[in-house]
Amino acid sequence: MSKKREDAMSLFEHLGELRRRIIYILVVLVVMMVGGLLVADPIFSYIISTKEASQITLHAFSLWDAIGYYMKIAFVVALVVTLPFTLYQLWAFVSPGLREVERKATLRYIPFVFVMFVIGLAFAYFVVFPLAFNFTTNMTRHLGLQETYGISQYFSFLLNILIPISLLFELPIVIMFLTRIRILSPKRLRKMRRVAYFVLIFIGVTITPPDLISDSLVAIPLILLYEFSVFLSSAVYRKQLEEDRAWEEEFDKGALER
Repeated sequence: MSKKREDAMSLFEHLGELRRRIIYILVVLVVMMVGGLLVADPIFSYIISTKEASQITLHAFSLWDAIGYYMKIAFVVALVVTLPFTLYQLWAFVSPGLREVERKATLRYIPFVFVMFVIGLAFAYFVVFPLAFNFTTNMTRHLGLQETYGISQYFSFLLNILIPISLLFELPIVIMFLTRIRILSPKRLRKMRRVAYFVLIFIGVTITPPDLISDSLVAIPLILLYEFSVFLSSAVYRKQLEEDRAWEEEFDKGALER
């Protein structure tokens, strides 16, 4: 009975810690959204000054549209800043189950979360978004339709492209982290290759215009990103094996000395 009670207490303690870390993340997200509101105006000025936005006239169809675009920009800014903090909280939650060498190794991945997200953001904004925007506007004009775009629709279209691709660029970091804590392995990732390719190609086709060039410009980098993730996982896995061998040799040596 006492054993079951201890297990139940341990489970509740873990759930309590998880709840506490989720609250930390939400608090930081809200604070960063407030900071994002302070930089929303210059970001908006830059976005509407780009080649794509200058081709159309944006309208406000609701009294909330102006506030809505400020909130969307603030959310993206908050997401960029909060992602490393979120990963740190995840690391802190699972770190008690890791060895000291694994704790130090996985902690080093966190700064790269920000770097990869920014790279994904740049790829989505400068490559994918112009392709999707030009295709949709050309199709609209080809059909002889009058373009009347609301600012809310424009930013929703933009963010529906930016956020998924930016998050996909976190794939190498996530895979390295999961390999380091021994949830994933290069062998398992290679077995999942066909499924992963299908998912990535499906994503590429979904968020880009339906033509081979546009699909290829997005799907191929995503596939290369997956293969790069497998390569990094292999490097982490090899290092783990070396650490395990060194630890076994040290343990055997200590046992013989006794």
